[in-house]
Formats: sequence, C-alpha cells, structure tokens
Amino acid sequence: MPERDRDEQGRATNSRPRDRLGRPLPPGSPGVPRIPDDLDLAPAAALDYAQRLLDQGLAFNAHEVLESVWKNGPDAERMLWQGLAQYAVGLTHIQRGNPKGARTLLERAVGRLRAFDPAAAGYPTGELPYDLDGPGLIAHAEALLIELAATPDSNGVTTGHERPTAPDSDRSGLMPRLRRGLP
Repeated sequence: MPERDRDEQGRATNSRPRDRLGRPLPPGSPGVPRIPDDLDLAPAAALDYAQRLLDQGLAFNAHEVLESVWKNGPDAERMLWQGLAQYAVGLTHIQRGNPKGARTLLERAVGRLRAFDPAAAGYPTGELPYDLDGPGLIAHAEALLIELAATPDSNGVTTGHERPTAPDSDRSGLMPRLRRGLP
C-alpha cells in the first residue's frame, strides 16, 4: 500500500492534483491550483475569495474556502458556514452531472441557511452577517432544486433520479451571488 502524503505534524493530506471540478487526477498531472489545507481567512475575505472562485466556475475550490471558515470561525456561525460550504458542494455535484448528490447537498444547505439564527450569533434578527444574501441564496438553490427535479432520463421521462449530461461549468445562472449588491 503506498504511503499517504503527510504534513509536518504527521496529519494525512492529499496533494494529488485535481481538475476544475475537484476530481483527483493521477499524480504528476496538471491540475488547478489547490486551496491550502491551513487556509485561515477572515469571513469577509473568505466570501470575496469564494465568490471569485464561483465566478470562475470553481465551485469545489469555493467549497474548500467556505469550509475553512466553518472549521476555523466562530462557533456561533458554524451552521451558517456549513450551509454555505454545502451549497458549493451541491453546485459541484451539478457540474459533475450528479443530480442526486446535488439535491441532497442543496437541500441541506437551504436547511442550514434557514435554521441559522443571526440574533443568537450577535447579529440583527433576520439578517445574515457579512452582507450575505440569505433570501437570494435560498431562492437560487430552490430554483436549482426545481430544475434538478425536472431532469429527464434518456427516454425523456422526468423522474429526477437520472444522471444528466454534466452542464457546462460556465452555464448561465448556475453560480450564485453570495452577498447583496453584487452584479
């Protein structure tokens, strides 16, 4: 069995290159730049970075940025960041042509975004922190879920359980705007 990559502390890492959709490539293959395992950005900076990645069609990498805040950020905000990271993974599943995985993750993301209590985290009631567009994100995810439920199978029958052809990663409307007021 080959040795796993390890960091200086001996923790297992995965330094294999990945494609634009986050799938591992054979060692030595060219891939997209990886998000560092130890990324630790302030929430606003992480949102800006994640939005740039989403704008480039790199939902998997955006997920890794959002996940870093989930793991390193304030405990009171964990549900929010977990929901945002799951949203990006749901988008990754759409890009990979996995509607079942996309539905599962987008449903979880919507549930966490709805369940997050801004007041309990010290923010005004009903408003997500960092100018996050909660209503817009939820509406976008719900529109994607409706589209996923209408995915036809190879015979043209709509069941919502078949694997469609992977959409182009630059498909209009796939990537959300994380914050209010973004073009």
